[in-house]
Amino acid sequence: MPGRGGHLLIVLVAVLGAGLGLLVGSRLDQPPERPVPAGIAVLRPGDARADLALPDIDGAPHRLSEWDGKLVLVNFWATWCEPCREEMPLLDRLRGRYAQDGLEVIGIAIDDAGAVREYLEHNPVRYPILIGGEEAANPSLVFGDTRSVLPYSVLIGRDGKLIAQRAGSFSASGLADWIKPHL
Repeated sequence: MPGRGGHLLIVLVAVLGAGLGLLVGSRLDQPPERPVPAGIAVLRPGDARADLALPDIDGAPHRLSEWDGKLVLVNFWATWCEPCREEMPLLDRLRGRYAQDGLEVIGIAIDDAGAVREYLEHNPVRYPILIGGEEAANPSLVFGDTRSVLPYSVLIGRDGKLIAQRAGSFSASGLADWIKPHL
């Protein structure tokens, strides 16, 4: 029968083993980083935003610089992405609530323009939607989405510099907490 020191050692080993298991499990749960093609610079917080030129759902070209001077939340999404679709009404409400404070939400669909147009006919939002194309040409990589996770959001300051990047969907309170310090 182990003494007090033996019990403590068993508990310590169990706690360390559980912690190591959680760490390894969380790493295995993430998709692998995709290779960054030569000549592509992946942006990080503090970097100036890329001035992507993308069409809207009607084919009209837009540049991200059109929204300079505003706090811009760029949300990469796709019609086939359930968490993306669930998050869109939340983003729409956020934009409505903080537009007067200079917030703009820009959705960039990593999808086919026809599928996006059809989806938005039944699920409209009041923020601009641009077409980023199919997965192979995914512009979210430039903004730091090296794991191809959707939804993927980037917060761009009024000065055009990246403030924050986030893979995955938001809760209402998490999204508000992410935005409010920068309004």
